Amino acid sequence: QEKSCCLSTALLGEDSEISQEQLFELLKYAALGECHDAAQPSWCHIYHQSHLAGVVVVVLHGTSQLHFYRFYLQFKHLRKVFRHRFTLTPSANFPVSLYGEGTNLKPQNTAQGLTSTSSECITKSSDLKWDPIIQRYGEKKQGLTSYTLTLEEQKKNDYPTEGSPGCKGFISTECDQQRTDSSPLFGLDCEMCLTAKGNEVTRVSLVDAQGQCLLNELVKPESTVVNYRTRFSGITKKMLLPVKTRLSDIQARLKKMLPHDAVLVGHSLNSDLQALEMIHPSVIDTSLLFARSEGRRFKLKFLAKAVLGKEIQCEQRIGHDPTEDARAALELAQFFIEQGPTKVVAELNLEMLLTAEKLAEVSQNKAALQPQGCGFQEQLNEPPHLSKSCFLDCLQVTGQKPLLLGRQGLDSSGLCQSNVSTSNKQILQRALEDVPLSKFSIIQFSLGPEHVASHLHAGLHEKVRSKLTDMLTIYAGPFGNNFCMKSVKKEFGRCGPIQSVTVVTETFQPFVCIQYEVLEAAQLAVERLNGAEVAGSCIEVQRQVTAAMLDCNALIKELELDVENEGVIYVAGLKKSLTETDLQEEFSQLKDLETLFLPKDLQSGKHRNYCFLKFQNSQSAVDALEALNGWTMRGGELRSRNALAAGHLWRWIQQMNDSNGKKGKHIFYEQMEQLSNSEQELRRKVKTLDHHIKKLYRSLQSNTLCVVLFPGVNSTHGSQAGLGLMGIKDDEGRSAC
Repeated sequence: QEKSCCLSTALLGEDSEISQEQLFELLKYAALGECHDAAQPSWCHIYHQSHLAGVVVVVLHGTSQLHFYRFYLQFKHLRKVFRHRFTLTPSANFPVSLYGEGTNLKPQNTAQGLTSTSSECITKSSDLKWDPIIQRYGEKKQGLTSYTLTLEEQKKNDYPTEGSPGCKGFISTECDQQRTDSSPLFGLDCEMCLTAKGNEVTRVSLVDAQGQCLLNELVKPESTVVNYRTRFSGITKKMLLPVKTRLSDIQARLKKMLPHDAVLVGHSLNSDLQALEMIHPSVIDTSLLFARSEGRRFKLKFLAKAVLGKEIQCEQRIGHDPTEDARAALELAQFFIEQGPTKVVAELNLEMLLTAEKLAEVSQNKAALQPQGCGFQEQLNEPPHLSKSCFLDCLQVTGQKPLLLGRQGLDSSGLCQSNVSTSNKQILQRALEDVPLSKFSIIQFSLGPEHVASHLHAGLHEKVRSKLTDMLTIYAGPFGNNFCMKSVKKEFGRCGPIQSVTVVTETFQPFVCIQYEVLEAAQLAVERLNGAEVAGSCIEVQRQVTAAMLDCNALIKELELDVENEGVIYVAGLKKSLTETDLQEEFSQLKDLETLFLPKDLQSGKHRNYCFLKFQNSQSAVDALEALNGWTMRGGELRSRNALAAGHLWRWIQQMNDSNGKKGKHIFYEQMEQLSNSEQELRRKVKTLDHHIKKLYRSLQSNTLCVVLFPGVNSTHGSQAGLGLMGIKDDEGRSAC
């Protein structure tokens, strides 16, 4: 009897973002198994890989997560079949990046760090423009003033600035902003301990442009230390006992030491200045200088090794050395300024090096579990090799020639069977004929000309953001004229985290407008509190009725039935004092509980007052909802319902909440009429495309791995992350496990 292949992932919540290199890792293992150095992916697991009938990758060119959620109801087949989904870092052209020649992730330890001496590793100039560093700074080499943060950038990244909330009493360095490209650079780093007041400085280091240490001082915090964080800070109780220096002393010394045009350099320098309670107008932040997409940042330890060839923050040493960290940040800024953005991007390939380094760590962890003398140690001398051209070569060695179908000739390597078609319908017909004959296929469909997709992108972004905001917002009332706002916040807060509360004054009696952070909370408020007595009044709870919200109930219902939400429930009303361990213990009596996901605040790192519970099957989730009805935990009443936005969608909503909607807004209003007309046509195309994928999927053999990619968008109107949906087809035509 033939074994069924199965796929499992652990992608619920914040861990659902996958890089292209991790995706290549999966595709390589699926196609080759354990031969040719292919390894089981670290982020998912394929069971019985040898029984896979084939691998099919469907690429929806020019699309992103934005398109999936804007046309969620139209993608009827995709959302009902594929249970595994993940956020994908955006790609300018996925098939080209997969089949392109000379892209190699193998780093070599050179004098410059992890950079490779191979000319093949240099990024093609045509791809440079899509890199976040180039998009931010341009390709030309510039002076240091071009890399200092503007006042708006400082405010956006939580730097203390004059007049900002929370900066009352902060000391200014009194350096003016008359900086030039020859202004002196100073590296700054602080170590903090946790006190009754919060994070307080306990050590400060300052180095000059030559790397000479000007200041390396221990500081006595004002409040009692709660946690010395010795593992990271290197500070102990014994070290601080004889210290007399206070924060005010350090502030005075820094003011005296820094010249009027000084430029401070640091890695996430905002944290240091906040802890120092100081304001400085000219800063270079290396965590932002070496820019990444989606607001992610490289760690200082990685940059020091990859760019400078230096090992810092070594595990053998207790705690970080602030002087070492300050010097590393300074040298990184100097390297960037001297080399310029183009050279940094073209020669370093930081994203690839980071992936290779992580994979090397995984290999080392596996090696530690191997018995001595097994020969595995020899493999650790080289990090994993993920050359994409090597991937194609391996497929050919095994007698597999990949199939590539699309509207344009995307493979110039000669390693693929390439067939160019003129329409999606023609591509589908060729796929139905050719895919069964190939073990590895990439099918690329398109929603239309690339310039049209780019043209509509800004408007679509604003429409999705606006609709999400409307779905997260509820109106409650009427209340008495002297109602207690605290009671209202408390009652509605039991449904989940509140983003904002405002009083509606245009009505005869006051109403309250509440915007939640998650969809489940807003829906729970509508379901539980409509008709309830709150703050002494019997109230109605409803969403605003607009043209865009007329299909809200249908959308909520489809989200609830989404295959990704099977067996997942949302629970609110948790006490923030409860730890994840406490919750695991409290919920352990629920039958077939598989995973508990406790979201954290993206800024503070503290967990929220709600969680998601994933069960092994839908019936267990239904039973759990019944059991949790009226359940109290440590004095708090729990409220629960079926999940609407579990997994990567929860993370995506957080990013949309953080968006202020300013980017591309002028484009949105100027093109509103054209967008409306074009979107109707786009809806029709999406529905047809979904039908094409359904037809293709039904034609696949059982045990075929199918991956559908919205590769993401990089354009002048902005960047949007991609989305991946995947599953292994079972005998009944669905995505297996």
